[in-house]
Amino acid sequence: MAKIPINIQSGEIQKNSETIIGIDLGTTNSLVAHIVDGQPVAVKGKDGKSTLVPSIVHFTEDGRILVGEAAREKLISDPQNTIYSVKRLMGKSYGDVNEFEQYFGYKIIDEDTDSLVKIRVGNRFYTPIELSAEILKELKRRIEKELDATVSKAVITVPAYFNDAQRQATRDAGKLAGLDVLRIVNEPTAASLSYGLNKDQSESQTIAVYDLGGGTFDISILQIQDGIFEVLATNGDTFLGGDDLDRAIVDHWTKTTENAKTFSQSLRLLAEEAKKTLSSKDHFSKDLDGQNYSLSRQDFEQLIKPLLDKTLEACKNALQDAKLESAQIDHIVMVGGSTRVPLVKKSVADFFGKAVYDKLNPDEVVALGAGIQADVLAGNQKDILLLDVTPLSLGIETVGGLMDVIISRNSKVPSKAGRQYTTSVDGQANLKVGVYQGERDLVEHNRKLGEFILRGIPPMPAGLPKIEIQFILNADGILLVKAKELRSNVEQEIEIRSQYGLSEEDMGRMLLESIQNAEGDMKIRALLEARNEAQNILLSSEKFLKQNESIISEEEMTQTKALVEALQKSVAGEDKDAINKAMDDLNTYTSPLAHRAMDFNIAEAMKGKKI
Repeated sequence: MAKIPINIQSGEIQKNSETIIGIDLGTTNSLVAHIVDGQPVAVKGKDGKSTLVPSIVHFTEDGRILVGEAAREKLISDPQNTIYSVKRLMGKSYGDVNEFEQYFGYKIIDEDTDSLVKIRVGNRFYTPIELSAEILKELKRRIEKELDATVSKAVITVPAYFNDAQRQATRDAGKLAGLDVLRIVNEPTAASLSYGLNKDQSESQTIAVYDLGGGTFDISILQIQDGIFEVLATNGDTFLGGDDLDRAIVDHWTKTTENAKTFSQSLRLLAEEAKKTLSSKDHFSKDLDGQNYSLSRQDFEQLIKPLLDKTLEACKNALQDAKLESAQIDHIVMVGGSTRVPLVKKSVADFFGKAVYDKLNPDEVVALGAGIQADVLAGNQKDILLLDVTPLSLGIETVGGLMDVIISRNSKVPSKAGRQYTTSVDGQANLKVGVYQGERDLVEHNRKLGEFILRGIPPMPAGLPKIEIQFILNADGILLVKAKELRSNVEQEIEIRSQYGLSEEDMGRMLLESIQNAEGDMKIRALLEARNEAQNILLSSEKFLKQNESIISEEEMTQTKALVEALQKSVAGEDKDAINKAMDDLNTYTSPLAHRAMDFNIAEAMKGKKI
């Protein structure tokens, strides 16, 4: 299971590894880093000032895509077409995010399914993967300009709490941006690498990584032993960050300053300036639109103390989950721009009872760690051992001939992973499980390793059976695939021994094709997924109309049938945006009817009963 360096442009096997970059794909800002003279360096933009690229994407009227600072300028003037905090949506369905949908200034599509969320911009529909790919493309452009060379391999960081779907979505975004993602690394692990905390392998170390980003807060407890990082516990708040410190200042000025502009973007920027100034000075004062705004450090610290108390409560919970006392933490690493605030450092140091690590730029520390990990993969750091990894992804065929990856390429060996699936037809008794190897979105472009049939599934309505598919890959490269229907305990398994019988040239060709065809593959996948979702909605709409005919008016029935017909027509076409729009139109119109039907049916069921 050798690691194979491949030139993505030519597809040729290289003897010497090319530059591998490290990327911190953040909620608020993103960065790219590489190694210069043995040290990790975050790359600055063309202005030579900031290493930060705001994680914001804007779609102009003439079809151009702006990323970073240029996009941030559109947040106030054109919020509907300006997408921010897309990382929060990675690998999520609408059901995961509907509770905080109001946080976003753009439209998130509710298709009443478990499929991945979509964002509507005009009449186009984008996935978080496509939007994240635009940010990654900008980072790729930035470092290619710096190096004056093409870059095609990367290490990307994610929060320690990211699940399999979120990590896979991050890999897919990299592929769509033209990057072969060699590793997904936990952000706290990357931060610890930056401080060299993995180098003393004589004894185990326990590390707390306190990460106060622009929009999110994470605390992770890690243990490092023999150079291996293990996440013991994570906690935090996905809606608490530096932006909330700024908001506390804005709220204070709004209440105490006459004629303050409550929702002014310029006032929010002034609050951010005040926060930064008060990190080094005792007082801030500045005029804006003829009005003076001032704040002392003492007042600022009183304003933010309730927010910091929330972060310390999360630290307490993380320690409890890790079954540790604060005194057992050896080092505290500070990550995120807002950890520059003196009260933040003092509060964290007091909580853990020791000084914090804050010598490195807290905005860059994760990206620098990703750069170090990239250098390890490039074979330039001989003192760090890399475990064997799977050379190509392993997965199964799902509806429409799609490849669903269960063990990603470059996963450590041995490895074990599983996912749950269900049936697509009422009363389905058998399920064929096809096992494939490769990086393309359609199984027809990948290598088939084997298949088996899970028989004897008890007859149930479509969607009700719970079928768990498990891949167990042992140290010898032998893959065991198990399928089990969890309600009835019916199970079947197959052992596959020859999945690595590919030459290096074949692997190189498969990887090259996956990168070259990423955009086309993703378009086909999006179309097939939209058709699958639409078919489910058409079936449920048909059932709904039959069951509730008596309580739906003639006009509502006519309009619903017209929308159903429009969806049927769009499904027959090749435009996934048209399908998504027809689904959105149908769901928007029928949602009030569904609520009314539910209320009616509950009332009918409760007639004559007392509560």
